Amino acid sequence: MRESRYSCCTFYISLLTPDKLYKRKEETTIVRKFETEIAGRPLIIETGQVAKQANGAAVVRYGDTVILVTATSSREPREGIDFFPLTVDYEEKQYAVGKIPGGFIKREGRATAQATLTARLIDRPIRPLFPKGFRNDIHVVATVLSVEKDNSPDVTAIIGASLALNISDIPFDSPVAAVIVGLLDGELIINPTVEQFQNSDLHLAVAGTKEAIMMVEGGANEVSEQTMLEAVFFAHDEIKKIVEFQEKIIAEVGLAKKEAVVPQVDEGMEQKIKEYAVGLLEEAVKNPDKVSRETHMEEASQAIAEHFAEEYPEEEKQIRSIIDKTLKEVVRRMILEEGDRVDGRALEEIRKVSCEVGFLARPHGSALFTRGQTQILSVTTLGAMSEEQRLDGLGIEERKRYIHHYNFPPYSVGETRPMRGPGRREIGHGALAERALLPVIPSEEEFPYTIRVVSEVLESNGSSSMGSVCGSSMSLMHAGVPIKAPVSGIAMGLVKGEDKFAILSDIQGIEDALGDMDFKLAGTEKGVTALQMDIKITGVNREIVEAALKQAREGRMFIMGKMLEAIARPNKELSPFAPQMIRMQIPPDKIREVIGPGGKIIHKIVDETGCKIDIDDDGSLFIMATDQEAAEKAKFFIESIIAEVEVGKTYMGTVKRIMDFGAFVEIIPGVLGSQGKEGLVHISQLAEERVNKVKDVVDIGDKILVKVTEIDRQGRTNLSRKAVLKNSTKPGI
Repeated sequence: MRESRYSCCTFYISLLTPDKLYKRKEETTIVRKFETEIAGRPLIIETGQVAKQANGAAVVRYGDTVILVTATSSREPREGIDFFPLTVDYEEKQYAVGKIPGGFIKREGRATAQATLTARLIDRPIRPLFPKGFRNDIHVVATVLSVEKDNSPDVTAIIGASLALNISDIPFDSPVAAVIVGLLDGELIINPTVEQFQNSDLHLAVAGTKEAIMMVEGGANEVSEQTMLEAVFFAHDEIKKIVEFQEKIIAEVGLAKKEAVVPQVDEGMEQKIKEYAVGLLEEAVKNPDKVSRETHMEEASQAIAEHFAEEYPEEEKQIRSIIDKTLKEVVRRMILEEGDRVDGRALEEIRKVSCEVGFLARPHGSALFTRGQTQILSVTTLGAMSEEQRLDGLGIEERKRYIHHYNFPPYSVGETRPMRGPGRREIGHGALAERALLPVIPSEEEFPYTIRVVSEVLESNGSSSMGSVCGSSMSLMHAGVPIKAPVSGIAMGLVKGEDKFAILSDIQGIEDALGDMDFKLAGTEKGVTALQMDIKITGVNREIVEAALKQAREGRMFIMGKMLEAIARPNKELSPFAPQMIRMQIPPDKIREVIGPGGKIIHKIVDETGCKIDIDDDGSLFIMATDQEAAEKAKFFIESIIAEVEVGKTYMGTVKRIMDFGAFVEIIPGVLGSQGKEGLVHISQLAEERVNKVKDVVDIGDKILVKVTEIDRQGRTNLSRKAVLKNSTKPGI
C-alpha cells in the first residue's frame, strides 16, 4: 500500500496483486479540524477520521474532554406509528476518567442515572427541530472518551449531536449549542470550572438555536427570578457565537440533505372531516374531570371515524390523525382566542390544592399532596451516614446523602402495563425534585443522617414532578429534618400563535400534550432552586420566558400557602420510629482501638447494644440506635475504650499482676474484650513506710486508690499509692 498526504486530505491507493483479480480501488478520506474558544478554553471539532459509516459523526474536544457523537438514520420511515422515533444514548466509559468498573463483570453495564439524565438533556433541544411528520428512526450516540473535570461533557455532547446531525444527510438544518451558566459572587459566568462550581449559586444548562432558547435545566441556591432570566439570555449570547462557528463547519463539510418523507394528507378529506369534527370535539373536551373528558373524547372520535368510514374505507389511520390534529387546534384556539381552558379555569388559575402530613404512621415522615387530579404520596426515611449512595460515574460527585426517588405506576393514569423498574422519565423527574430540594437540606454537621425521599404518584393529570417537590418538602418537615425553608413547585404551559401567546399556570396532561412548552419551576419564598424548560416549537424569546417566570412565582406562592397550612415548620422531634443519633469525635489514632483486631471490639459493641456505628477516617463517629438508652450505652463503651490516663488524677484501680519490684494496676478497665489502661506502682510507692514484699500490702484482685505521677517518654504510666495516703492524712481530708 502506498500512502500520500496533502494538507488535510489522505489518499489510500490499493494496488492489484497477482492473486486478486479486483479492479483498482481508490478511497478518499478527508479529515478536517476546526477550532474556537468557549470560556477561554479551546473547543476543537474533528470530522472525517472516525465512525465514517454513520450518517454523520463528529469528535468534539473541549480541553481534555473528548466526546464522539454519531447520528444514523433508517433508510425508510417506520410504518404504522404516530410519533417521531428518535433515540439518544449517552455512553459513559470508565476509562475516560482512568477507572476500572466495579463489580464482578468489570465492564460498563446499564446506563447510570447521570447518563440517562444527560441523554434526556441532549434529546430535548434537538427533537423539535426535525421535520414535522418525519418518521425515520434516528439514533444519536454520544460516547464519552475522555473527561477533564473543568470541561463538562454534557453540554459538549449537545454541540457534538448538533454537528453530527447537521453535517449528515439526515433532514435537520438548525444548529444547536449549549453552555452552563454559573453565578459566582453575583457575577454570571459561562462553563464554570470545578473550583468555581463549588462556590456557585447557580448551575444552569441552556441550549438553543441562533434565534431562540430550546431547553433550560438546572438548580440554584434560592436565586431570584430576575437573575434566572438574565442567566438564560446571558447563555444565549454565547450560544449564538457557537452556532455561528458550527455554521462554518457545516458549510465546508456538510452533506446534501435527503428529502424528508412525510405522510401527505388529502386536503379535501381533511377539510371535510374538520368541518364535521370541530363541534363534537369542542363539546367533548370541555370537562373538568380527566376520566370523564377522555371517555367523551373517545366517544366523539369514534363517532367521527364511523361517520367517514364508508366514504374513506382505506383511510382509518388518516382519519384518526386528522381528528387528533383538529382536537389540538380546537384546544389551542379556545386558549388563545377565548382565554378558556378545557376545565374552565382562567389562564393563571391553580387547581384545588389539599395537603396532609402524617398520612402513614410507621415511616419517619410522610405527606399527601393533591392538586386537581394529580396526587403524590411522599415518604421520608432517615438512615446512618454509611447508607449514603456511592456513585460510580464520571462526575465530580462521588456520594449522595440526600436521595430522591420518583415512581409512576400505570394505575396513576388508569393504564395496565407491566412494571419493569424506573424508566428515563422516572429517573428524570426524581432528579428534578432532588435538585429542587437539595439547596434546603441541612448539612451533615447539622443533621448527620442519610435522607431518602420516595414520591409515589397515585394519580396523575399534569405536573406530577412538581407535585412531588411539594409533597416531599412537607414530608421532610414532618420527619423533623430541619430544612432551611419549604419548597413548592409549579408547571407552566405555553400556547403560541402567529402574533400572540398565552401562558398557562398549573398545566394538566392535555395542555402539556397539545401545548408548546413545559416549564417547571420550584423554589422557596426567597428564590428559585430548580428550573426545567422543554420547548416543542422552534424556540421561545425573552418576552415569553419573562412572563412565564413572573406568572410561575405567583402560582408557586399560592401553593406554598396551602402547604404551610398543613405544616408551617419542621417538627422539633424525630419520629419515635426514626433512629436516634449520637455524634462523637474521637482522635484518629484511637480508631484502631475502637474497631479492635479484625473488627472484634466494634462488633461486640454492636451485638451488646443493637446500635449501628459508623466511623470516618477523620475520627467522626456516629452511633445510631432505635432508642436513646442503647445509644448512650454504646457511647459509654466507646468513651471507656478511648479514655486517656491523666497525670495528677486519682483512680480506683484493680491489681492485675504482682512482680518483685511492684504491682501493675488497671486504672481504666477494658470493656467488651478491649485492653484496659494500667500502670506500675513501684514497691517504694505502695505505702508510706518501707515495704519488703509487694504481697505484704496488696494482692491480685485488690482495689486500691492510686495517683498518676508520670507518663514517661516510652508511654509507661507510673502510679503512687503513697501519694494518696499522704494526702488522706492531711487536715481536712
